[in-house]
Amino acid sequence: QVQLVESGGGLVQAGGSLRLSCAASGSIFRVNDMGWYRQAPGNQRELVAAITSGGTTNYADSVKGRFTISRDNAKKMVYLQMNSLKAEDTGVYYCNADAVQGGSLYPRKYWGQGTQVTVSS
Repeated sequence: QVQLVESGGGLVQAGGSLRLSCAASGSIFRVNDMGWYRQAPGNQRELVAAITSGGTTNYADSVKGRFTISRDNAKKMVYLQMNSLKAEDTGVYYCNADAVQGGSLYPRKYWGQGTQVTVSS
């Protein structure tokens, strides 16, 4: 299996910053697109940011100009730098990766367990 583990969540004041990290491990042949999703209580899970293996990025309108997604292909990690945080950014943030598992012939999506981000006003 491919495992994704998030870290870096916590409690911050509005206007503050957090940097989330996600480490991919296990039997991995290739990692394609990676991304971050979030889910607030009572809401649906939504895409926050995505990044291709070549570094092309895409962001939800609600976080453009405030969040930055990046990756380190050698370390098989993806990051989310979150600045100017707002209360509405509160939620569980999940790492996602489209990857080819060792021994497999096709890619599939993998998910981390999530890390809590709480922004206080």
